[in-house]
Amino acid sequence: MTGYERTLRFLNGEPTDHPPFHPIIMRWAAKYAGVKYGRFCTDAVAKCYAMLKCARDFDLDWVTVMSDPWAEASAYGIKVEYPEDDLPVDKGGHFPDAESVTHARKFNALEERRCAGRIAELQEFRLQAGNELFIVGWVEGPVAEYVDLRGAAGASLDFLLEADNVSLAMDIIVENTLDFISHQVNAGADCIGIGDAFASQIGPDLYYQYAFEREKAIVSHIHALGAKAKLHICGNTEAIIPGMIKTGADIIDIDHLVQSLEEFAALLGPNQVFSGKCDPVSIVQSGSEESIRNAVASDYRASKGRCIISAGCEITPETPAENMIYFRNSRLLL
Repeated sequence: MTGYERTLRFLNGEPTDHPPFHPIIMRWAAKYAGVKYGRFCTDAVAKCYAMLKCARDFDLDWVTVMSDPWAEASAYGIKVEYPEDDLPVDKGGHFPDAESVTHARKFNALEERRCAGRIAELQEFRLQAGNELFIVGWVEGPVAEYVDLRGAAGASLDFLLEADNVSLAMDIIVENTLDFISHQVNAGADCIGIGDAFASQIGPDLYYQYAFEREKAIVSHIHALGAKAKLHICGNTEAIIPGMIKTGADIIDIDHLVQSLEEFAALLGPNQVFSGKCDPVSIVQSGSEESIRNAVASDYRASKGRCIISAGCEITPETPAENMIYFRNSRLLL
């Protein structure tokens, strides 16, 4: 059974030999494959080489274009620097106030370097992997992208004081996002991930005011294109997990800060699953084989068997390869 087949069958509630294995690897993948992180972010061939090497060496069921949150932001004019072997650096160019973001331009993803690079990555994955692996594209969610454009401090004040302008700006963001998604699905994505990390920091009231309906619209667009949707919000999302599920996303990522999946499992629709939620540091990076196995088994039981095997967020670059093998093998015991 291929990773693509295993993932689709699992999403459909059909029998599989074991649950899919979808760890979020970015810096870890680059380090393992010997690719400098600046190239990993900006060179489609280099990223795909690293991701496919990891997928095949560690029996991953997916590959993804994830690397950093700046693809769309760059298209809006945010200045980003890419060090040779470190995380990208936000160098400024933020919108000065909420009203100015309402004039953000409509961009063509095919003409913007980072967005076009992401599309090229998906084409490369499809060329090299075919239907061997579940191929996942990526976009920033409305809250996360607004924060990228304004900076965290300015955006946080805007959410409280500039509701009308924030809403207008987010509608522009979503319009560009839907177009970018269409290009990614056309390029070969089986699924689109929506990263709305900052949504866990604004509280449930503001989540439902700004994020929920827009995330739901993004998911609907993805489904209309025949692809699956994955919603990723870092942090303790216990207060908004019911909303995350109601967006209709097929895969709902759960961070390790959520205490248990048990009370939320009953809310899942017939073709929805969780992904997570091992602590990427204390369990996956620093844990023993037994502690990794026990954490995976505990989350799987709590989800009533409806959880893709993953950490709550990105696997750290310090994680030993042997721990990734323990992590992979833990699914064989479920």
